[in-house]
Amino acid sequence: MLHMRILSPAAMTDDVIEILDRDTGVSGLAVVRGSSLKPRGDLVLADVAREAANDVIDKLRALGVHREGSIELDQVRTWMSRSGFDAELRTPGSSADAVVWAEVAQRSYEETELNWTYLSFMTMATMIAAIAIVLDSQILVIGAMVLGPEFGAIAALGVALVRRRFVLLGHAARTLLLGFVAAIVVTFLLVLVGRGLGWITVDHVTGPRPSTAFIYTPDKWSFIVAVIAAAAGVLALTSAKAAGLAGVFISVTTVPAAGNIALGVAFGVGDAIWGSTLQLALNLSGMALAGWATLALQQAVWSRVAVRRAKAMSRPYRML
Repeated sequence: MLHMRILSPAAMTDDVIEILDRDTGVSGLAVVRGSSLKPRGDLVLADVAREAANDVIDKLRALGVHREGSIELDQVRTWMSRSGFDAELRTPGSSADAVVWAEVAQRSYEETELNWTYLSFMTMATMIAAIAIVLDSQILVIGAMVLGPEFGAIAALGVALVRRRFVLLGHAARTLLLGFVAAIVVTFLLVLVGRGLGWITVDHVTGPRPSTAFIYTPDKWSFIVAVIAAAAGVLALTSAKAAGLAGVFISVTTVPAAGNIALGVAFGVGDAIWGSTLQLALNLSGMALAGWATLALQQAVWSRVAVRRAKAMSRPYRML
């Protein structure tokens, strides 16, 4: 169940109420007249079955409420309502499977913002990855994978293509590119410092590393794992039951590959640079492709559900 909060201009409120009142996925509706100062108008509150959210939002957007007022959605974690239960039963699909596209798009824009926080996490993750390679430590590699913030931007590429948000596509691509470049450059400079102090030697880059050799030796499994992990990650991001993201982060070798690139450049080791670059490219391409395919499939499925819902709304319903 979702709680919808609408600040509606007074001239639009009656139309907003009509849209919500006629929708069988809306189980609760309240209006506080004259309570909104910006914009001058009313506060409208509604409880909406998650499966019905896209249709309701599309109708409100067509009315133009979001241009002069605002539409807010909150997940209701705990609720007790027979009318809400009936609304979910009347609405085709499962609430856990329902993709609220406004929610997904909003999160994608937030995840692709190139800011100090994103660059800091990206850089620190890459630094930890470089240290993990020097120490040949799988534990540190896992830590670097979890710390890296790049998956949000990778998933946003798929959202941008499926929803045709080309501005978002540009933001996501820029954030990924500049984030990895900045992280590799900073890590490269720190590796040079470590080299000058004698803490890191060429043997750390070229010597045997049984626990971290997978970082610079990509194969078909690297791509397959990236595809599966990205599909799981997108499902976690779009589902009401968001779980499993930590497993996705641990599965893909993006940040560790960036750390090894920095080490390889600092010591001029071509094999490390090429192998890690290929590993990074395979993982990014596999994740981007899987993210797009998963979202495209979800959109196709929910388009069919929307048709079923429209037919169901045209028929009278019986309270259970």
